[in-house]
Amino acid sequence: MRSFFRRPEGHLAGTFLALILVGWVLLALPISRTNGDLGALDALFTATSAVCVTGLVVVDTGRDFTPFGQTVIILLIQLGGLGIMTFAALGTQMMGRRLSFRRQALIGDTFYQQSAADLVRTSLRRIVLLTFGCELIGAVLLFGGLPGVSDGPSRLFSAVFHSISAFCNAGFSLHSDSLTMYRARPVVMWTIMALIIVGGLGHTVALELLRRLWRQVLGRGNGFVRWSLHARVVLWTSAGLIVFGAAAFLLLGMADGEQTWGQAMADAVFQSVTARTAGFNTVDFGDLPVASLLILVGLMFVGGSPGSCAGGIKTTSMVTWFSRLRSRLLGRRDVTLFGRRLPQGVIARTTVIVSLALVWNAAGCVILAATELPREGVAMKDLLFEQVSAFATVGLSTGVTADLSAAGKLWIIVSMFVGRLGPLTAAMAMLPVGSAKVRYPEEHLMVG
Repeated sequence: MRSFFRRPEGHLAGTFLALILVGWVLLALPISRTNGDLGALDALFTATSAVCVTGLVVVDTGRDFTPFGQTVIILLIQLGGLGIMTFAALGTQMMGRRLSFRRQALIGDTFYQQSAADLVRTSLRRIVLLTFGCELIGAVLLFGGLPGVSDGPSRLFSAVFHSISAFCNAGFSLHSDSLTMYRARPVVMWTIMALIIVGGLGHTVALELLRRLWRQVLGRGNGFVRWSLHARVVLWTSAGLIVFGAAAFLLLGMADGEQTWGQAMADAVFQSVTARTAGFNTVDFGDLPVASLLILVGLMFVGGSPGSCAGGIKTTSMVTWFSRLRSRLLGRRDVTLFGRRLPQGVIARTTVIVSLALVWNAAGCVILAATELPREGVAMKDLLFEQVSAFATVGLSTGVTADLSAAGKLWIIVSMFVGRLGPLTAAMAMLPVGSAKVRYPEEHLMVG
């Protein structure tokens, strides 16, 4: 057990687990609830969903939790979104102490998905400032667009809550219908979408964008500076997925409540943005056509980008996997992107991530089918949607979350936790470390 926590992936898993347990205790207190009906399992589910920035809920956040409980939830979202070790590392830096190599590796895996990121010490403060700066701007904009105190929670708290939830890609809302009541408020919709997109790009890409913008402001942008490969892949892929999702929803249909083409376009764009990681909704997903639900499942499975609060296999993994497939089909040895050859280590890591994600979600669908399908009103499409939403830490649902059995809720809790860590990190944390001491002889096998 001691060796488990000495490894970066074990340390990361233990940190998030400890934060979930603390949130579980706080949310189970009577001061956190408006009534005494919240059970221990529901409190654990809510704490896990908040720390894993998922957004799946089994109780109404705005109705069933007191202002204290809502504050606990938003703090869990903030700590879970950035990673609690980032706050600890920042505090260590501000006290003038150096970061240990293990902690650098841990934070590097959290934000950059690489070992011992050499930019951690120089960019860590910028990461936190970027996060709080975006959330502050978002809260100011939302304050002008959200309704006043007469609609429930205070206007300021509601603005701050939804800004943090959007940037951290959590999807928690203080309203029972998520953001459906704000469909006709462009300021709210576009602010939420902007926060989701920036929060889902990853801090490295966001910082690169800010540096380029700052160069333009200072008049130093005349010289040609090549974008990093990572930024180009993330930006092009994110834009392409948003356009693809919106076009697919317009073609396949979203909901019966759309009265105009403009409303249908707004709903399609918003859901294309939020489906990949955030979990807000402006339509009832229980009424969507099955084809639209399958598109949403695909977008959720991909998720956001590395270094962000988003889940899923990540945009770069998807592009690398398809690039590898293209190279193999064309008989090419190298896998290239934007005129650059990808290292074999990156390709192998991507293959493992995608494979583990597919296996986990397939197993999850089987488990949920065994525990939930005997129940009336639950279809397989709902369970598939729920499983991928939990694993990709999206938080969208067709409305079956609160009605899941105890076994189903426990499995969703585990899926949210594994999805937040990442399938590869979770596997490395659970499997023993060490190379094989015996190498067996090679023999061909017919495949395909």
